[in-house]
Amino acid sequence: MSANRSSGLARIKVAAAALLMLGLAACASNFNARVSRFQSQLPAPAGQTFAVVADDPAMAGGLEFAQYARLVEAQMARQGYTPVASPAQATLVVRFDYGVDKGRERVRSTGIGRDPFWSPWYGGGYGRFGYGRFGGWGYPYHRGALWGYGWYDPWFDGGYESYTVYTSGIELKIDRKADGARLFEGKAEAVSTSNRLQYVVPNLVEAMFTGFPGNSGETVRITVAPEKNRRN
Repeated sequence: MSANRSSGLARIKVAAAALLMLGLAACASNFNARVSRFQSQLPAPAGQTFAVVADDPAMAGGLEFAQYARLVEAQMARQGYTPVASPAQATLVVRFDYGVDKGRERVRSTGIGRDPFWSPWYGGGYGRFGYGRFGGWGYPYHRGALWGYGWYDPWFDGGYESYTVYTSGIELKIDRKADGARLFEGKAEAVSTSNRLQYVVPNLVEAMFTGFPGNSGETVRITVAPEKNRRN
């Protein structure tokens, strides 16, 4: 093989690698969530007050929970509901929970047209808790986990990559304070390469309230744009 031809092939490989990395970055630029919502006689916002509480008693009073509860409170207020300081003063009690699992390693071909952050759902379950906290994967959810990284080398590993993916989830329940009747239930789950709650929880809350309250019994895929691209 001539030196010129070898040089040309090297340039093609470098260019292809750059395009592949750009493609993966594009996939990671949006946050994909699967949202399932159910409602029964959820009242119109006018005149309705609410308070956000921890669905898991162990989280009640925690600073971390308070941070994420404020996100839910802001979204409810945008819908027209009025926040109050105490559940005793509220007409609606909003119960909130969140978590992320311990992750699992995946190996996939780097072929064109695959979606590493969405396709894992087709092989897993989706439902209340299951073996894990928010369902499906058989890994208990936990809070405050460390980062997990995979590795990638298309030229030395034969066109495959290994990486760690995590399933994160939130649950939202709205009860009528007067009689405890359940008016709304929603779950949002996402598969991503991040297990940082500071990243996944805000995105999941955003997804939950996109098109809120939704059609009862419908599960939809919702894409949340990067924060800098969102319109207020």
